[in-house]
Amino acid sequence: MNPTLKMGVTVLALTCLACLAACSEKPQTFTGGGKQDSAAYLGTGSAFVAPGWKVGDKTSWEQQLKTRMQNSQNDYSKAN
Repeated sequence: MNPTLKMGVTVLALTCLACLAACSEKPQTFTGGGKQDSAAYLGTGSAFVAPGWKVGDKTSWEQQLKTRMQNSQNDYSKAN
């Protein structure tokens, strides 16, 4: 048998196997109840929070985000 033909048959066989493997995937369906999302400012129940932030206080949460953005994520304020 011609080596080129042998390689072509091998590639074709591997391609067919790959296609058949893709057809055997099990469906992924959501069956759990799951946790409902809540507003971020309501907290996580963890004791590790930023100082000055009060759990459940939306204004305090927004102020913490503004402060964090200005102090650590604003490259213009770091340039000085």
